[in-house]
Amino acid sequence: MSLDTENPQPKAVVLLSGGLDSATVAAIAKSDGYQVHAVSFDYGQRHKVELKAAYRVAHQLGIQHHKMISINLNDVGGSALTDSSLSVPDYEAQSAEHIPITYVPARNLTFLSLALGWAEILGARRIYIGVNAVDYSGYPDCRPEFIKQF
Repeated sequence: MSLDTENPQPKAVVLLSGGLDSATVAAIAKSDGYQVHAVSFDYGQRHKVELKAAYRVAHQLGIQHHKMISINLNDVGGSALTDSSLSVPDYEAQSAEHIPITYVPARNLTFLSLALGWAEILGARRIYIGVNAVDYSGYPDCRPEFIKQF
């Protein structure tokens, strides 16, 4: 089902937000020898600066295949990152009991599902995502168990 049968270099899809974690995994994917196909998401987030950063990271790393997918997760609601009627707190104490107001419901699930679809079309065997368990944010879809199950 791959669109490119001419290039024997293995392909990987990298979810590229423009942040430190996704930039790092994009560099790792390139270092691992993959032809990187980056995907960024305009999901209705209030801070569009991360999309500009994603383009800069892709350019700096020499990633020639960078797709932007628009999906309005504000329609789902419930997050200060997408709903301007909710305040983004300056600081949130981490708590195992409460999911932060900045959690976007099913964001990573949605992103990974779309990345998987693109990987299937490309014939890519790997998907890289920069979620970080060390500074775990309280987001359910950033937990190591979630990523392993996906």
